[in-house]
Amino acid sequence: MGFGGISIWQLLIVLAIVVLLFGTKKLKGIGGDLGGALKGFKKALGDDTKKDDDLDTTNDSLKESTEEKEKTPEK
Repeated sequence: MGFGGISIWQLLIVLAIVVLLFGTKKLKGIGGDLGGALKGFKKALGDDTKKDDDLDTTNDSLKESTEEKEKTPEK
């Protein structure tokens, strides 16, 4: 089993060299930063669709409150 001509043993050797060069703490930090960036990206994508939904809800509630004010006689 290989990945485009690269054997599993070659991948393990490269992984071992990377761990020796950077250390596990630094790799853990890089992984955490990358994970946080991906979460932020997903949240930003989700916020765009949520903003559109909120905008529709806000417009509906504004229409309802305006209609209620028009029905209520002023004192």
